[in-house]
Amino acid sequence: MEQTSAQYGSNEGMVYNDRGLRYTYSEFNEACDRLARGFMGLGIEKGEHIAIWAANKPEWLLSQFATAKMGAVLVTVNTNYRAAELEYVLKQSDASTLILQKSYKALSYIDELYEVLPELKEAKPGELRSDTFPYLKRVILVGDERKPGMLLWEEVEQAAVAVSDEALHERKATLAPDDVINMQYTSGTTGFPKGVMLTHSNLVNNANNIADCMNLTAEDRLCIPVPFFHCFGCVLGTMACVSKGAAMVPVEEFNPQAVLKTVEAERCTGLHGVPTMFISELNQPDFSAYDLNSLRTGIMAGSNCPKEVMKSVMEEMGASEITIAYGQTEASPVIMQTRVDDSIERRVETVGRALPAVEVKIVNPKDGKELPAGEQGELCTRGYHVMKGYYKNQEATQAVLSADGWLHTGDLAVMDEHGYCRVTGRLKDMIVRGGENVYPREIEEFLYAHPKVQDVQIVGVPDPKYGEEVSAWVQVKEDEVMDEEELRTYCQERIARYKVPRYIAFVNEYPMTASGKVQKYKLREQAKDKFGITV
Repeated sequence: MEQTSAQYGSNEGMVYNDRGLRYTYSEFNEACDRLARGFMGLGIEKGEHIAIWAANKPEWLLSQFATAKMGAVLVTVNTNYRAAELEYVLKQSDASTLILQKSYKALSYIDELYEVLPELKEAKPGELRSDTFPYLKRVILVGDERKPGMLLWEEVEQAAVAVSDEALHERKATLAPDDVINMQYTSGTTGFPKGVMLTHSNLVNNANNIADCMNLTAEDRLCIPVPFFHCFGCVLGTMACVSKGAAMVPVEEFNPQAVLKTVEAERCTGLHGVPTMFISELNQPDFSAYDLNSLRTGIMAGSNCPKEVMKSVMEEMGASEITIAYGQTEASPVIMQTRVDDSIERRVETVGRALPAVEVKIVNPKDGKELPAGEQGELCTRGYHVMKGYYKNQEATQAVLSADGWLHTGDLAVMDEHGYCRVTGRLKDMIVRGGENVYPREIEEFLYAHPKVQDVQIVGVPDPKYGEEVSAWVQVKEDEVMDEEELRTYCQERIARYKVPRYIAFVNEYPMTASGKVQKYKLREQAKDKFGITV
């Protein structure tokens, strides 16, 4: 941040179009220093955990860099969490401080917090004592409406007065590249979230390499509608911009019209999103009314991208250099990425090749031996980007991190002779039907080709005879009609019988994480009721 401020100080650094809020990089850097001193003025020490439960607000962005400057660990909380999930993260992370906004969509964050922390109502702001949360001392509310037990944002800024620039400089001098500075909770596609410990070195290097892959420069302006609490927002988004001096142009809550309006108004050259976001933007009735000819680059990630969507983003939105990125939070997060000059086939059929200084290999899941090009196995990675581990969970850390530094992703993949990978599924998602291995991704890709199918998820469900059976959860395109017989006949004529879905459900939506990933384990749970499965 400070190098970028010195080099590109007059460049716009943070722009909120709907608020009319604009900071140059110099102004943004100064605001982050001020907030860092404010956190210190509240008594927050190096290594303490500050949780933040908010959408893509300016205060979130300021907190990201202010905590890094004064050595606190930022714990990012999913905006869709409810009381029980918030309680879990606050306890598991040992957070000493919680920053939150008043509400998100229809959910009152204040009510959810009081539900798990009723003693807050009687506490003096900044001096909380709780048996349930022994580490939690202070709650900071973003906004100007006083709530019992909570400090207001302006009081954090006022606390900066008591801390000198020299004191902040001394604190900065104690920090090391390998210090944990960010803790993100895995998105929960497979169950209970784990706190992933990421360092300055993890994040800065990963963001810089991501930016290089998308040809991001100080001339660019990146629209960021993906959530900050997820690596997509705060590494591929904000950190990538800061690494090059590009303007960060966030959208507080995803809304397709807000995104299109922001891109047009701010002449954004880059746009991030998961495929469903791009689909939603392209399908806006007034899409053609927006001038998007400034767009050039960006990243589509989070789930596999149908070819027609990629073509539309490149041709209709004008993002001819859009890239695909693949990774996971444990890899801070990007492992592989396509490059701006890759063919459209490589952008939709692969997840690219390894980032610079990142090792990738495909191994046999049974014996761990490396496999040759063209053979399917588990994707493993090693390098600067691999997490320190899961917070207070050595057993889970050892399950995915080998003694010699390889991270086992749990993803099945095939690598070609040029180093480009196709991710073919999750090890845990693989369906074993009567001894035959069925890879959901393969059937999903096949069904995407059906002209009536907008999206599809393949999930294994229990079966007394075969052990598991194939179920398909299908979203049909608007204005199209389809029944089970049509879909099943389409499959029977083209793929092996054991891959043909036995169960078919037509749905309007999927259970999703806030970062845009489908929670297949929830579909598995729903299948029992949906299909009357009693096993």
